[in-house]
Amino acid sequence: MRTFAATTLAISVIALPASVRADPATLGPAATMAEASGGYVGKLSLAPNHAPVGEVVHARGSGFRANEKLDLVWRTVEGSWKVGNGEYHGREYKPAAFRVAEVATDAAGAFDVSFATPEDFGFAHDVVVQQGGRLLTQANFNLDMTWEISPKNAPAGTPLTIDIKGIGWRELESSWDLVYDNMFTGWISTVTTHGSAHFTIPATGATGRHTVKLIHGEFTFPYLNPQQNPVPDRPRFETAFDLVAGPPVSPPPVEAQTQRKIKNPPPPGAVVIEPAFAPVGAPLVARAKGLTPGKAYKLAFGTMTGNRVGGGGFDEATRDIAESTADSHGDIAFKFDAPDDLGGAHRISIDDAGKTIEGVFTIVSNALPVAATSGSAGAPFSFHLKGVGWTETANIYTIVIDNNYVGYACAFNSQGDVEVFLNMEGAPGWHFIDAYPAIYKGQETRPNNFRIPQLTYAEDHPAEDLPAFHFAYEVKEEHASAAGR
Repeated sequence: MRTFAATTLAISVIALPASVRADPATLGPAATMAEASGGYVGKLSLAPNHAPVGEVVHARGSGFRANEKLDLVWRTVEGSWKVGNGEYHGREYKPAAFRVAEVATDAAGAFDVSFATPEDFGFAHDVVVQQGGRLLTQANFNLDMTWEISPKNAPAGTPLTIDIKGIGWRELESSWDLVYDNMFTGWISTVTTHGSAHFTIPATGATGRHTVKLIHGEFTFPYLNPQQNPVPDRPRFETAFDLVAGPPVSPPPVEAQTQRKIKNPPPPGAVVIEPAFAPVGAPLVARAKGLTPGKAYKLAFGTMTGNRVGGGGFDEATRDIAESTADSHGDIAFKFDAPDDLGGAHRISIDDAGKTIEGVFTIVSNALPVAATSGSAGAPFSFHLKGVGWTETANIYTIVIDNNYVGYACAFNSQGDVEVFLNMEGAPGWHFIDAYPAIYKGQETRPNNFRIPQLTYAEDHPAEDLPAFHFAYEVKEEHASAAGR
């Protein structure tokens, strides 16, 4: 991923790969062409005028003043998700820029420099010749999309690593879908990862050749005839790999899939919970200081209540979950198990004679052990999740079987408890189930990525830091009718 440089422009600062990083410097405000007094100054050409990430581009300028110092600036955007109060309001992109080269013109007012194309959002970018706060001239450059899948052959269940660079941020360039053997698997986002995606899917199906495709999909699902669209030149990608015979690669035990860290944990309060996050049922200790020695206290636990369907909105309800007595120093410790409740942050509080002291505890999602992992075709198979969240970005999991999206399960009305009942279907052999986070709903129409698996959840989920869950079952024999019995 990209690293941050100190080079700044007045309009923004963004990351710059070490290979193209300039020395720290401060540039003046980036003027618009309308503000650039005197209009265009000089000419700029780029060769090539399109390339993937990491390629060398030659920038040649002419018609500038002799022996001048100029800056060659790459214009782009910074992406972020618009979320808050449990709601999803889409994505936002703000103008940004960084310097890719310092330029010194010669006695004829010309220059010839090179730079490596940054790891950034794909498609059109302005490359600008700038002096202080004045834009002199610019040229357009197109950052090409690329993708890579590895390994190229593997037994069933092997994680296939997919790396994509140069996904765009504009309409018809930002929302891409993965298709596995003509089956829709999920969507790929790069809002906060600057156009780069990195994720895995399992190798599934029978031994032999399989095809994976990357297709744009503005309105939820893949758009299959883009050549007849008003923007017909969007790329399409297709890669084949071979599923080979051999022992299957099983998902980790469900215990190992429980979340072990949180990227942005909420700050602790006066009531400190150890550990600060854990799955349902985990033993916890809540500690506080400064209370009345020898006095008994109750620990209250807050959670969200309401109904998404009825339109009544949401509110916080509290209940007492533990009792304890402060020691002679006014210190107190409550021992309790993480409540069976919604995932996410919960307010923990103590009422001390009308004064409330608080802390925060986060319930993380976890999966319970499955009852059966093998059987005849049609045999029942189910999995059970605890601690699923309540917000529009955390309250559903989307279910994918053998890289084919089959539906979603919601957690809010069941206070974070999700149980999914399926059947062991398919040809004899191993089959793989993935439960991915997704966005339930929100205030956004384009692109429309609601209620479908977000394959890039680990690096680019809109709000919560959520895990995916992975299961497998083995079909021992076909249905009796299919076997001719």
